[in-house]
Amino acid sequence: MNLSREKIIEYSKRYDAGFKGTPDELIEKKLKIWFRDHRYLDRQNFIKLGLWKSARQEKNYKSKENDNITVKEITGFALSTKSEKARIESLMVLKGVSWSVASVILHFAFPDEYPILDFRAIESLGWEQPKDYDFQFWQKYVSELRKLAKKYNVSLRELDKALWSYSKESLKNPSRQLRS
Repeated sequence: MNLSREKIIEYSKRYDAGFKGTPDELIEKKLKIWFRDHRYLDRQNFIKLGLWKSARQEKNYKSKENDNITVKEITGFALSTKSEKARIESLMVLKGVSWSVASVILHFAFPDEYPILDFRAIESLGWEQPKDYDFQFWQKYVSELRKLAKKYNVSLRELDKALWSYSKESLKNPSRQLRS
């Protein structure tokens, strides 16, 4: 697939069609509304967000270590600091939060600044999946997705959805990556 604005819109709409009317769609909408009025997560919304990204960590999200005060303090700090490294890495203090979950928190809080880190998007880009994520990889990923979103005049979320859908639908054959 050649990467173009039309293809991004097409695959983004396919994503939307697949999740229309599902709890995932409703949770995403509610979290975006939450972040319009708040610059932190409470425990309840933290758990919802975590489950939206990865249900496998449910036990960790609901851990007593992730009490309401801790969740509010950590997410409040992350969403207010000017340090990019502190912003993403501080979120991983919370039990169950990986780079991917931290990216979702940042994306929903700042949708025009951060993409969602996902192996499917990495796969669609044709990048090698790193053994472990780190801040250097995060910076590279964010920079590339911002550049692509700007180039094709789409939102980061539209691009995220398109990359995810393309991988889910098309990449059983690893030679079929997106080309910009």
